[in-house]
Formats: sequence, structure tokens, C-alpha cells
Amino acid sequence: MKILSIIIRRCLTALVAVFLLLPFVKVQAAPEFMPVDQVTKGMHGIAKTVVSGNKIEEFGVEVLGVMEQKGPSGDLLLVRTYGDVIDRTGGIAQGMSGSPVYIDGKLVGAIAYGWALTDHKIGMVTPIADMLALWDINQAEPKLPATLKVPAELQMPAEQPDMPAEPEVPAEQPAIPAEPETPAEQPDMAANQAATPLMVSGFGEQSLKMLADKLKPYNLTPYAVNSSMADTNNGIAYRTVEPGSTIGVQLVRGDVSVGALGTVTYVEGDKILAFGHPFLKRGQANYFLTDAKVYTTVSGLENSFKVGNSTEAIGMITQDRGAGIAGKLGHFPSVVPLRISVTDSTLSRTNDLWAQVVQDEELAPTLAAVSVFNAIEKTTDRVGSGSARVGFEISAAGIPGGVLKRENMFYTQGNIGELAIAEVHEALALLAGNQFSPVTVMDVKVDVTIDNERRTATIVEAKANTAEAKPGDKVDIEVKLKPFRSSEPITRQVTYTVPQEQQPGTLMLAVRGGGMISLAQLMGKNQVTEEDITKLFLAKPKAKSLDEAVKELVNRDRNNDIVVEAIEMGMPNSTGGGTGKNVKPAAEKKFEPAPTPVQPENAKLTAKLGSSFIQKAKSAKDDANKRKVHLTTDYIIDGDAQVVLNITK
Repeated sequence: MKILSIIIRRCLTALVAVFLLLPFVKVQAAPEFMPVDQVTKGMHGIAKTVVSGNKIEEFGVEVLGVMEQKGPSGDLLLVRTYGDVIDRTGGIAQGMSGSPVYIDGKLVGAIAYGWALTDHKIGMVTPIADMLALWDINQAEPKLPATLKVPAELQMPAEQPDMPAEPEVPAEQPAIPAEPETPAEQPDMAANQAATPLMVSGFGEQSLKMLADKLKPYNLTPYAVNSSMADTNNGIAYRTVEPGSTIGVQLVRGDVSVGALGTVTYVEGDKILAFGHPFLKRGQANYFLTDAKVYTTVSGLENSFKVGNSTEAIGMITQDRGAGIAGKLGHFPSVVPLRISVTDSTLSRTNDLWAQVVQDEELAPTLAAVSVFNAIEKTTDRVGSGSARVGFEISAAGIPGGVLKRENMFYTQGNIGELAIAEVHEALALLAGNQFSPVTVMDVKVDVTIDNERRTATIVEAKANTAEAKPGDKVDIEVKLKPFRSSEPITRQVTYTVPQEQQPGTLMLAVRGGGMISLAQLMGKNQVTEEDITKLFLAKPKAKSLDEAVKELVNRDRNNDIVVEAIEMGMPNSTGGGTGKNVKPAAEKKFEPAPTPVQPENAKLTAKLGSSFIQKAKSAKDDANKRKVHLTTDYIIDGDAQVVLNITK
């Protein structure tokens, strides 16, 4: 009765929608629906899909039985497909998911599942009643802008690039057609799990590998196709689609594209149902809904798949659940505009790229960071060591000044592109996942300069212009640096002001690179006490507000800074230069937040110290900020030295 109630309500709603939406959509007769309890073995029907271009074609469907409670939302129908279309495609293909199935002219459901390395003509259908229920979910509707506004500087070029004659098909194809995750509690179907294929364009080889690695937890497999995006109205179109037509679901669009292809199951007014299975199964969703074009459908032994690309945005996906995806035409998702400029100083080449990333607290930071990495790969056309100067500005509502701005330099013998994006990802992840309040990112601008050369310099020695000073005095410290493979050292002068509250006696100053912890700070007593660690500022208390978290990131020491700071005399006296300990992020640890000199080295010890210690550490840290100065250079600074002053009254 529940299913019949849903079906009756939908039919009535469809009739009303015809009159309300006549100006917007092409009116189609609302089909009747056939509930599962009316479907029997041996019934024959048709299904609709696109295998090339935009032409909708039909193929035959025979019901083999009803698989009770085998789907993520309820029953599934086991079917055999047949006909000319199936003979040409080799069976159910990736991208056919969502193909509407009709018996006696009544809509039964959507092709949604199949098996690899078996008979690809056998598949499973998600009943239409389960898909219709997506529209009845009691949810807080996301704010839907009437139009997708694109800043002038982000608008696409007026000329559309030429369509390639043939798409690029990868050597290794995704594992299986059109199958999403199968619930773990159904062991008889567990072997049928398959990665949802992602059509990806504009990405280099290394970027594609990074994207694949980051999307593994979502059971997604990206593979490359050539693509062009329609320029009309900045890639936006106000149009409808019909059951059987191909659509795209996009996470990133612009100079790069990340999305999946599927088939429309049912349209009612400005509402749409598709796929018959989840995309990412994120529940309430915020994805681009796009029109799409299919180049061809490739038949394979392991699986068959459609090769195509998304074109204009025509709406947004609002629900992503077990029975499929649901969306709205003419409304568009909130996005993160991304502007990237990468310069390779060795090649004297600059590339500017732009993209729009869907607003998603979990996905957006990763997708944006990989897009920046891709821009670096495309510009440098290489993988390997080098130096990078990275600056970025994130405009967002709800953060200090409305802008998070940071600059830094990096060097690695590994892949410089991976290290260069670490802080960009950290900043976006901080804003997206902060525990204090939602943040709406309005614009992200990233500037990267890559150099093949190793732009590092080691602190050789540091000397003060005086041996004695009084509180409030300014002391000039001459720091001698030796650039990598340079025979001639260079000098930089840092002016340090003795704190007014400094007590008479010996004041030791550590001179170090911004990404280093001074050797004098790390050498210690045989037994480290709570007080010692407090003095070393090794505890990094959790931020108590979003403002505090943002300021910590923005004001963090930079790798190309010379830092002069006071060392408490409870620590060992050391007057010579040292190598220090490098705490810059390793290139192998992709997207790891860049550690700072206040990061605890002994996590177990810190965990035992309790809240009273954390408060002391915070007080010590605040005091340290008053006792520290920076000088920014054009080199990533390593090594350290110490300067001793005698403070008098």
C-alpha cells in the first residue's frame, strides 16, 4: 500500500507540474508506474539509453525474477537484456546505469547493477518506487541560487576548442559497468562491487594518479578522456532532458573536469531521477548536473563502458542515496571558484587555469589541491626535485578580515609539486572542517613559481654587534648564510629588540630557519620535565576559535624566514652553529599539514601532561611571540646558531 500511495501521489504531482512548468520544459505525458509486486518472471519490456552521440535507443529486457531485499534500498529485479544495442555494446555498460525500464508502457525502474567477467547481459533493476522516495525525503533544502554567477575573470574563453577526432582511451579500464557499492551485509553480492567510473579531462599522468589515490575511499576510479566544454552562457544551459538521455554529474569543471556519466530515469517538471544507484552516497548532495555527449561505447571482456564528457551545466544534484540520485533543473550548486597561476622560471613559462569545485567539506579541499598540483605538472612538464614559492589567498565569510593569506617556500628532492600544495590543502581543510562554524569559501587564488634549482641556504654563524644590552635595546645580528653549491657566503642582518621585561643576566638567542627547531632547543637534560617542555613551547594547544586557528596558520614561521628567538636558560648553553632538526613536511606525506616549531616531538609525553600544562604552554607560546623576530629571504633556510647577550640594568 505504501508503494501504491507513493505512485498515486507522483502521478497527481506530475499532472500539476505539467501546467506549472509549461514555459520551462517540453511537456511529456507522465508515464504509469508498475510496482514490484506486479512484476513476474518472464515479463518482457524495453529500456532506453544512449550509446553514441545524443540519440536515445531501445533494447529488450526480460525479467528473470525478483531479488527480495538485495538492494541498498529494498528489492531488485534480476533481468536479461537483449537486442541490437546490447549486441553492439557487449552487454550492460558503465554509463547505462539509470536507463529506464518499461513493461507494457509502465515505468518499472532503472538498470543499475551487473557483473564483471561474466555474462554482461545480466543485470539488476532498482524499482522506480524506491527512486521516487528520494523526492519525499524530509530534509532542509540547500539554498539554491537562481543562476550560477561566474566572475568576469573566471569566465570561459569565447572560442570553443576543437573536439578531438578520437577520445583517449586508457590502457587499463575501470573494473565493472555501472555498479555502485553493494551493502556489506549481503555477502552473496559482495563480489559484485565495482568502482564508479569518473570521466576526467585536463589532468596530467601524475595528477591522475594522485586523484585516483585520493578517491579510493569513495570507490571511484578516474580515467582520462579528451573533452571540450560548451561556452554558451558560460557553460550553463536552461533546458530539460528526457528519460534515456545521458547526463553528467560533475565535481569539478572548468579547465579541468571530474565527473561521472549516467542515464536519466524519470523527469517530473524540474525534478530528475537518475543512476538507480548511489554516486558517492553522501545523502544530501551539492553536485553539478550537466548535459553530456557520448563519443562511443566500448565493448570489453571484463566490462563495457561509455566514453564521453559532460557539457553545459543544466542543474544540480541534491540527493545521493542507495536508490539513485535526484536533482533539480535550472538550479545550480554552490561552488568554490579556483584561480591558479603557475610559473616555471626555468622554462620562462606561465600558465593560468581556472576551475569551479563543488562546495563539499570533505571533497573540496582534496579536489582543489589536486587541481593545483595538476596546474604545476602541466606547466613544468616534469616530475622531480626543485624549489617552489607558493602564495595563496582564500576569500571566505566568517574568517578574520575575510581573507586567509599565506606565502611560503619549499624544497624537496622528491616531487616538488606534491610538497608545494601541502599548505593550500591544509588551509582549505581547516576552513571546511573546522569545529566552530560553517565557512563559505568565495574565492581561492593560488600563485606558484617553480625553479629547478635548489634554493636553500645554511646558517653558518650569527654574531651580535654588541655583547651587552639593556631591556628595550635594539641589537643587530649579522647572520652568515651559505647558499647551496655557492663558494661565497652571503650575510643578512636581523634586528632583535630586547624585551622590556627581560631580567638582568644571560640571554641566549637561537638563530634558525623558519622550518627548523633549534639544536639548542632539542638537546636537553637526561630527563625531560614538564617545565622544560613548557619552556620549549613544544605543546601546541588546540585553537579555541576559528579566528585563532586561522591566525596560527597565517602567522606560522615560513621556511624562508630567518628566525631569532629567546631561549630560556634552563636549556643547555650552546654557542656554536648547528644543523638543527628539520620539521618541514616530507614530500612523501601528501597533503599532511605542515608542522611547526611548536609541534610536540613526544606525543605520548604531551598526552600525559593534562590541561594545566596546556595552559602553561599557551602562556609560554604567547610570551615567545613577543620574544621572536623574523626576516624573510629568498632561500629555504636550514641550520641554526646561537647568540649570547649579557643583559644589564
